[in-house]
Amino acid sequence: MKILLRILVLAAAIGLAPGAAVAQHNPNVVPQPTAQEKSALPAQPGDISATPLTSVGNPAPAEVAAKAIEPSGRAKPQYGIGMPDGRLGFQDQFTPIGEEAAWFHNQLLVPIITVISLFVLALLLFAVVRYRRSANPTPSRTTHNTLIEVIWTLVPVLILVVIAVPSIKLLARQYSPPKADLTVKVIGNQWYWTYQYPDNGDFEIVSNVLSEEEAKKRGEPRLLGVDERMVVPAGATVKLIVTANDVIHSWGVPSFWTKMDAIPGRLNETWFKVDRPGVYYGQCFELCGARHAFMPIAVEVMPPAQFAAWVASKGGTMPGAAKPTSPDATVNSPISNPASPAVTATSGDETSPAPTAVVDATAKPPVSTQGSTNSEGR
Repeated sequence: MKILLRILVLAAAIGLAPGAAVAQHNPNVVPQPTAQEKSALPAQPGDISATPLTSVGNPAPAEVAAKAIEPSGRAKPQYGIGMPDGRLGFQDQFTPIGEEAAWFHNQLLVPIITVISLFVLALLLFAVVRYRRSANPTPSRTTHNTLIEVIWTLVPVLILVVIAVPSIKLLARQYSPPKADLTVKVIGNQWYWTYQYPDNGDFEIVSNVLSEEEAKKRGEPRLLGVDERMVVPAGATVKLIVTANDVIHSWGVPSFWTKMDAIPGRLNETWFKVDRPGVYYGQCFELCGARHAFMPIAVEVMPPAQFAAWVASKGGTMPGAAKPTSPDATVNSPISNPASPAVTATSGDETSPAPTAVVDATAKPPVSTQGSTNSEGR
């Protein structure tokens, strides 16, 4: 009897687990934070972390997006969006591939798993009751049944075909990206990330984890906030070229359904497209050393105009922007320096000094030698 009870409990857990995952994952509702999580993400003026998602993957209304920007220009993280929140299941998806994968899991895989689990549970209970020793003092010696053998061979094949068709389509879309609007080279290091923008003057930014004190001060989630975020424009197809300088890392953002290994000496490619401005977090998914847990990923999605201003602030240029006529010439644009008048450098005017307020938008910023993280002493 004890064995029977154990079997029933185990089978019930197997059968109910998929249903629990579905109940926990509601892509249209943002879970409310606990008291501990609220302390990790302190409330800020105009915070919209409690705003429910009305349409996952669609751009936020203009007034909501305006409230999500700090005075410094950095977007505010929102609890339950692009970060872990304790739910059982996937994070809300904000890319076309992510939405398709979530549908494949929730609408196809989970029902199939649930039906199979309940069917096996029913067979198990039937066998326990029907063929118990007290009801069958003389065991049956049947060894073959042609009909049953045909059924238990064909049914799994049909189930695999039903799963394989959408699965292959999803894989094909993942590895057949549309034409890229922006290319970013992602480089893993022990233990930080660097991002290069070859389409925008080939400037580079270095991204290090924030200390717990600094993360709390900035309103960033613990061990996910970084000093320099990877920034991309909203609505753009972003191609990532992923590699590493030392050991194997893995760049991934769960809410993008994106994860790619960063291998020294090898260039791997992946892509994503996000329409909704905001901040989305990930981590290194490959055990890469002692500080593996201290190289998070933060991707900030900006409106295109704001992205152009960010590129100019980093010393980069937008594709199609005016090029300097000489290495010493200065390109002045409303984005790079809105307060300065237009300046045109010519070879004949050598006595006119360039205004000191003009920023050389084509100059490559110095590459940081920063390689340490802010997690010293932890």
